[in-house]
Amino acid sequence: MNLNDPISSIKGIGSKKADVLKSMGIETIEDFFYVYPRDYQDRRELKKVNELLDGSVSLVKGKIVLKVKNGSPYSRKQTLKVLVTDETGGMEVVFFNPKFIVNRLEMDAEYVFYGRVSIEFGKIKMIHPEFVKSGANNTQGIIPIYPLKAGISQSEMQKWQHIAAGLLEELKEPLTKAIIDKNNLCDIQYAIRHIHRPQDKNTLKAAKYRLIFDELLFLQIGLFSIKNKVLSNQAGICFDKNVQEKIFMEQLPYTLTGAQQRVIAEIMRDMESEKGMNRLVQGDVGSGKTAIAEIALYKAVKSGFQGVMMAPTELLAKQHFEGFVHEFDKHGITVGFLSGSMSAKEKHQTLEKLAEGSIDILVGTHALIQPNVVFKNLGLVITDEQHRFGVNQRNLLAEKGQTPDILIMTATPIPRTLAVILYGDLDISVIDELPPGRQQIITRAAESSGREKAYAFIRNEIENGRQAYVVAPLISESESLENVISAEELYQELKKKFNTIEVSLLHGEMKQAEKDEIMTRFYNNEIKILVSTVVIEVGINVPNATIMLIENAERFGLAQLHQLRGRVGRGKHQSYCLLISNGKNPIAKERIHTMVSTSDGFIIAEKDLELRGPGEFFGTKQHGLPDLKLADLVKHAKILHRAREEAKTILEEDPQISLSEHACLREKTLKLFSEESILSI
Repeated sequence: MNLNDPISSIKGIGSKKADVLKSMGIETIEDFFYVYPRDYQDRRELKKVNELLDGSVSLVKGKIVLKVKNGSPYSRKQTLKVLVTDETGGMEVVFFNPKFIVNRLEMDAEYVFYGRVSIEFGKIKMIHPEFVKSGANNTQGIIPIYPLKAGISQSEMQKWQHIAAGLLEELKEPLTKAIIDKNNLCDIQYAIRHIHRPQDKNTLKAAKYRLIFDELLFLQIGLFSIKNKVLSNQAGICFDKNVQEKIFMEQLPYTLTGAQQRVIAEIMRDMESEKGMNRLVQGDVGSGKTAIAEIALYKAVKSGFQGVMMAPTELLAKQHFEGFVHEFDKHGITVGFLSGSMSAKEKHQTLEKLAEGSIDILVGTHALIQPNVVFKNLGLVITDEQHRFGVNQRNLLAEKGQTPDILIMTATPIPRTLAVILYGDLDISVIDELPPGRQQIITRAAESSGREKAYAFIRNEIENGRQAYVVAPLISESESLENVISAEELYQELKKKFNTIEVSLLHGEMKQAEKDEIMTRFYNNEIKILVSTVVIEVGINVPNATIMLIENAERFGLAQLHQLRGRVGRGKHQSYCLLISNGKNPIAKERIHTMVSTSDGFIIAEKDLELRGPGEFFGTKQHGLPDLKLADLVKHAKILHRAREEAKTILEEDPQISLSEHACLREKTLKLFSEESILSI
């Protein structure tokens, strides 16, 4: 047996257990090494019975001298009481529903028990402890406790880990001695041995440090390699320096902010250079990202190229299309539209014009990445709300041109330290200023008892010609969640309460055509109150909507609350965000307090990160980031910095990671990015 053998080569792992293990990412024996314990039990000190303290979690060795079974064998309330003694005294061990335990405990045999002690009236007890026969593996020491899935027991996982540990000497070292020495790391075999069976706190600390460093190093090498691949494939397009984008800017109906002008200068510098542009524009809701996209598209078209913009929903794409037609028509630039809902004839006509070059800018949805979409001369690719697309979708669109420049827009504020990691393959521009005169959204919080007052306020706004969103965390009622109101319940309640007003319901389980129809009617002011789930988190611009009421606000993350609030405040009228919250825990209260006290998306993002941690904050899969098992991108910022510098050094010396000394490093990096087809180092 060796490390590359399938897990089925271990006795006791049949097809069913193998399927569960595969769902946990364990396919070869080596994979067991990288399923790290979620916790540890300190079983180093064996206690005598007379040393046990009430409430302590202790390890005790004793002989079974009495077994008493109570209750009918057909009853669920059956118990097994066992008297265990050592030379200092006796304790009672109690098991409930002991069907599978009775025959495992033999009279006059010695066992080691681990559990919580209770002492009542001088009587020492352990309720349902873990136990093994004296002399078995894992009796004493620091015992690993693993994350599991149904069908796998803790004892099975510990046994398989013990078998895998017997092959640890075969594990190759991915890092050179120079890297290990420079960063004060232990070797990989030491790290794996002591992450699973640490001798003490110091050996565990050394093991964790090494494995966290490895994760972050592989991550950084992968992200740098993606970026280098994008930049080194071919020289980028040099857009015409003589094109005067100021002509377009001067005809806009508003003056650009200083932040917009700074970001435009960064984009123009990229577009005019030989280096291919691969830039993220990050700006809060209403900061003016669309104007920046328009200026970049103007530059591309006037330089003789086509441009494309992909949006996550058809309604958002249509809104961009209508805005572009209005702005570009006066400059003699033709804008086309493409979506999945168009008729075959409409699609055919659009694709024909695109291929012959009579459409300068194409706006659309995911339909843009279909194989039959062919451009004559694509030079600029823009994606809106990047977090709604995978990295591969962005790449598929870019492949429709010869190394086009890429511009990515997001209204999801991400702390800069994390943006560098999350979008490691991109240069980053931040619009950190809102246009002058834009009214702040007034945010107020109330408990459920204040709901009637909120409804009265909504009625007043509607009578003044405005519209309202009402958002709930669930589509339908949940038996498992108390005091949580669903969108369907709210819809029924509001239909009765506002019986002379058009109220509609929108949620993610509806068909796309139905959702589009409802949003279009809301946009056209035919619907006055839209009851919804977070499906409207990224939606269209409805300037007439002035109220966002969020029910059970305690059940939403800060980033979601901020995105939802950003649906209003888009017109000339004062807008309001009303948070109805029943949350009693400190984190929920802190979220609500943050929302009421600031509208700055970047402050909110930092707070969100602080409250939730990066694991939840990222939703890594949708961003195309590999999962990290031990590393915390905030907590381990210093290790991240070291790993980042080391990754740069490695790639400067060996850009393709092709040297024999880096063979194992290359393999580990590719494995970390195994679910992504974007990495080809």
